[in-house]
Amino acid sequence: MIKTLIKSTRLSWASKNANMYLLALTYAYFYAKPINNPFEIILGLILVTVLWGALYTLNDLTDLDVDGRDRNKQNRAFIQNSVDQKFILLFFTILVSAVFIISFSILPPAFTLILSLMLLNQFIYTLPPIRLKETVLAPFFSTATNSVLRLASCAVLLGNVFLVPLSVYIFMYLAGMGTYLMYKSKPKPASLVGIIGGLVILYALLAGDMNIIQFAVAILPSFLAAIPLYLSLFTKKDDMFRLADILYHQVAMVFFLLCILIIVF
Repeated sequence: MIKTLIKSTRLSWASKNANMYLLALTYAYFYAKPINNPFEIILGLILVTVLWGALYTLNDLTDLDVDGRDRNKQNRAFIQNSVDQKFILLFFTILVSAVFIISFSILPPAFTLILSLMLLNQFIYTLPPIRLKETVLAPFFSTATNSVLRLASCAVLLGNVFLVPLSVYIFMYLAGMGTYLMYKSKPKPASLVGIIGGLVILYALLAGDMNIIQFAVAILPSFLAAIPLYLSLFTKKDDMFRLADILYHQVAMVFFLLCILIIVF
């Protein structure tokens, strides 16, 4: 049972958190802003990862019936191995409580506020009666919002949420939305969001809000994963999804973590 509960947290998906933390840290690096709290940065990344692990567990619980009918999700933890609902909820409660107790006790209030927004966003997205994931508003509140909140959580630990320029937040929001739409096999809206995102990133580069290295951090890992996701719209959907998962959630995560440690320490 414990193994199944841990699997439900999708630890390999921590790459999303590490990617946004690395992007925020590049702004401290290139602005020559001293990082006097390296262990707070690492703790923040760990807390965000644990919180999202708990939220993925909750998502899998609320999607049991839907995932059970989706052959692409037969490897989800609670599909493969049944766990009593009360133990899942207890596990979720323990993780979330631990995250907020540690955050409130050690880290800045602004960080805890952003954790609260992550939690609230996922409750609205996942839980009935609202359950936005089953509405046309789903692309606006899934990966899009979550990317911005992940990025902001690191920025506040660096002392200023707007250390990262607004144009970069907007781009990451659009990039997250585009990824979600490709995952849901919606090529036309995904292409439209991609065009708008391209214009925003072009503005960020021309305005000096982002240099070429930051562009690479923001774009390349997701772009590598986006290629098979885009190809999945036309061919071998299952194989393309697996390739995207390996590229972003495994290969890229190692790179992200190494760069974070180098910058922070």
